[in-house]
Amino acid sequence: MNENYYTTPVSLRKVRITDSFWKNEMELVREEILPYQWDALNDQVEGAEPSFCMRNFQVAGKQNEERKEQGESFEEPQYTFRGFQALPEDMEHLEDKFYGFVFQDSDFYKWVEAVAYSLTQHPDPELEKRADDAIDIVCAAQQEDGYLDTYYIINGKDKIFSNLRDHHELYCFGHLTEGAVAYYQATGKDKLLNAAKRFADYIDNYFGTEEGKCKGYPGHEIAEMALVRLYEATGEKKYLDLSYFFVNERGRRPYYFDGEDHPEKIEKGHEEDLRYFYHQAHVPVRQQDEVTGHAVRGVYLYSGMADLARLYQDRELFDACEKLWDNMVSQKMYITGGIGATHLGEAFSYRYDLPNDTAYAETCAAIGLVFWARRMLQIRPDSKYADAMERALYNGVLSGMALDGRSFFYVNPLEAAPEACRFDERKFHVKPVRQKWFGCACCPPNLARLLSSIGSYAYTEKEDTLYIHLYMGSMVQKEIQGETAEISVTSGYPWNGGVSVKVRGTSLPFTIALRIPEWCADEYQVRGTEGAETRTENGYLYVTKAWGAEDQVELSFPMEVRVFEADSRVREDIGKVAVMRGPVVYCLEEADNGTDLHLLSLDVHAEPEVREREIAGTTVKGIALSGYRQDPVYIEGKGLYRVVKEIKRNPVKLQFVPYYTWANRGENEMRVWVQRAD
Repeated sequence: MNENYYTTPVSLRKVRITDSFWKNEMELVREEILPYQWDALNDQVEGAEPSFCMRNFQVAGKQNEERKEQGESFEEPQYTFRGFQALPEDMEHLEDKFYGFVFQDSDFYKWVEAVAYSLTQHPDPELEKRADDAIDIVCAAQQEDGYLDTYYIINGKDKIFSNLRDHHELYCFGHLTEGAVAYYQATGKDKLLNAAKRFADYIDNYFGTEEGKCKGYPGHEIAEMALVRLYEATGEKKYLDLSYFFVNERGRRPYYFDGEDHPEKIEKGHEEDLRYFYHQAHVPVRQQDEVTGHAVRGVYLYSGMADLARLYQDRELFDACEKLWDNMVSQKMYITGGIGATHLGEAFSYRYDLPNDTAYAETCAAIGLVFWARRMLQIRPDSKYADAMERALYNGVLSGMALDGRSFFYVNPLEAAPEACRFDERKFHVKPVRQKWFGCACCPPNLARLLSSIGSYAYTEKEDTLYIHLYMGSMVQKEIQGETAEISVTSGYPWNGGVSVKVRGTSLPFTIALRIPEWCADEYQVRGTEGAETRTENGYLYVTKAWGAEDQVELSFPMEVRVFEADSRVREDIGKVAVMRGPVVYCLEEADNGTDLHLLSLDVHAEPEVREREIAGTTVKGIALSGYRQDPVYIEGKGLYRVVKEIKRNPVKLQFVPYYTWANRGENEMRVWVQRAD
């Protein structure tokens, strides 16, 4: 760790995204997703599962007015962790109870965070008014002591923090804090921020190292990085210390969660067995070297660990982050940047287990990978983090949303057959078409908040340097000792590798650090650095000079079609190949190639044909490659098997489309990994 490298995200107030690709995604969020999700949060989307989110806040606020100071006991509702409370037939006559998942509050917090980011790029008085009114409803539910979680406010507070492992109070607090800080930074309004601070103060009084305080920690992580953000927004170090406490306490023996689960029930002889891999709490975090358990929880924890490693100069914590990162990208990450291979627990599987047709690869997990990557870049600008961030963004993240922004994937498989999704119980979690909404709706608002804040992942800065991690058209302001430089980036990404960086400088020299993508690290060209001091380090080209009024650096990143094979230890991909161009992973779809995609094979030496094509009204680059279609073998009336005969196959042109665009033309087969024809 070297403090001289530490950077911070560029304020979104100083970034204006002009890029046609990402601007389109941001406008989809503003025009389609935010209004749609607001309707969903208010149970007004026909045919979608009800959310109950805003209704729960309204009920809690109403009870706040009516509740007596004492006398109400907690009654466990008819509720299971992965299901809904039984509903009456008439939705208009719901009782004043809590409905939905225990973490339902968080859906609004993610929505308002996305609203905040959107407002920095596109002021919208009507949207801001809607958010203000909603914040009033949420704050009306907060208790006098600062506690704010509708599940326990409605059901009774005598069991708060009694089930940290499963009941997500600290998770909801984390999203409240993320949304509150974002809204304050975007609008200057602090009502929600003050609510988050009051809840944080309540939590700080409840948890800690002091005698009599609870030694627990979140079952579902996010509070760790949210508390860091609250500290950075307010300067109150107790929030940073509370985050450090949660991270340091995690995984210590005796396990805190054992106390919640009644340790007397642990089978004798197994008291010392490692447990809580699912929660990343099996051993203290500094001893962890393999990403395990629920993938979203994991990357949220690792993001918080990276923040704390930077702010506390904790080398041991950073080393743990490095080991975990390397384990993830080298042994547990799909070529799409998706993570979390198994639907059992939405979790990381064992090393090199990356099945394609049963993949989970939750959208939220790829988003969490982006969070973690940016935080690692803040500690050490190394292109390996930005490369993974870019891969996840253009593939594992964008695949989670339809091109029109109106439907979503929770699960992002690398192979799908609609019939299997319907009839194979092992694949019920895989959907061949995107869904309008989910009862557990973490992914759509998570997408909205990431896409609306994409500028803060493209750039970080320190006093004398601007780092460009992702190439997208934008205008950026950079302060240099009281003077302001303006940097204009134009880019044809992800279809064209030409990038231009124009600088209207100041009287003072400063550095622009340009990431060199790993997919063209040995082939890129640069012009316009004459007279500048240049060096290359950890995948970044550093250009230092006193920039003039219209200085310009031009980069050319050749976007050749590349055919990949997997490590032989990834058993599911033996004999198969995948296609990429630039940062984009490609796939075959039935809509272009006919049924039975498993009969197709690719000539890995074929000359590619790249051309523009339209998918669901969106212009993309398609790739055509020569390959073969094997004649099917039908053994009628003689069983399923026969002695091998000559394989017959016919030449065909395989049509590949960007993976993130699949399932936008109706239900059909898809696969990323294709048989190799040798």
